[in-house]
Amino acid sequence: MYHPERIRHPDNCPSLVLNADYTPLSYYPLSLWPWQTAIKAVFLDRVDIISSYDREVHSPSFNMKIPSVIALKQYVRPSEYPAFTRFNLFLRDRFACQYCGTSSDLTFDHVVPRRAGGRTTWENVATACAPCNLRKGGRTPREAGMKLHVQPIRPTTWQLQDHGRAFPPNYLHDSWRDWLYWDVELLA
Repeated sequence: MYHPERIRHPDNCPSLVLNADYTPLSYYPLSLWPWQTAIKAVFLDRVDIISSYDREVHSPSFNMKIPSVIALKQYVRPSEYPAFTRFNLFLRDRFACQYCGTSSDLTFDHVVPRRAGGRTTWENVATACAPCNLRKGGRTPREAGMKLHVQPIRPTTWQLQDHGRAFPPNYLHDSWRDWLYWDVELLA
């Protein structure tokens, strides 16, 4: 009988990437590199291997366990503000409509409509479900008789990372758990 770790296909062996301070580069999406990138970084002496899978890769003259957790040797300073993308907008708003709270059929809404001079900025765009967006139409929330749960703001990278911790990925390898803090209370 084979151990599942030994028969795991290398493509199913991503490496969790930690910054030089041993915190994940990103929580959501989780900072993962394909096994090939991780091994290349090891050979280029850019990372330290913290933990490995049981699965090995081979060359004619070399065997190596695939790294499951790696740490960068040089600290990468995260940017203070994240890029304005649909994904980051949904993450800022915790994947919920800012009018009714549902998490299905999400899109984004200009609080001050573009036809009224509203711009596509963090401070003027909110996550909305399609029905609420349609109901609001080209009006302001006040004109439509709707209320935003939270006023839109420009988030910091730290705020998005903090929100991302509430949405752990479907799969976490056991070797990653010591490096990820998914809102668990630490015991004294």
